[in-house]
Amino acid sequence: MTDQPGLDLTQRSTFKLFTPVTLRFCDTDKLGHINNVSIASFFEASRCELIDGAVARAGIEPGLDYVLARVAIDFRSELHYPGTVEVGGRFLRVGNRSILSGYGAFLGDRCFATGEAVNVFIDIERRVSVSVPASLRRLLQEEILP
Repeated sequence: MTDQPGLDLTQRSTFKLFTPVTLRFCDTDKLGHINNVSIASFFEASRCELIDGAVARAGIEPGLDYVLARVAIDFRSELHYPGTVEVGGRFLRVGNRSILSGYGAFLGDRCFATGEAVNVFIDIERRVSVSVPASLRRLLQEEILP
């Protein structure tokens, strides 16, 4: 999925940030495994923690936010209730108005899903996409480096 050679989202060592998520009985589907929509919400929790943390560290002014433009998930193996999983998140690329982030969801050392998301930055009042602020761009480029 990613355009960074040697970067494997199925390996825990690829990530520095992990978001713990407790599996709930209501996350299961009629086949008894964790539903794909629930896994999407696990990635959402990690994505918000990852991006909100970077925005806070970069000191972004009020009036700017981000929206989800694309999400892709590869379901690699079944997952069953109960338990707690950890979702690793990292930045993969900074565009002009967007960022690409990657995710790996783990139960212990087993990766059961990987994903990518594109988020676009917007001016909240005008409701239009805007450039990634320079302070955030610098921070993300440093985090993307191997």
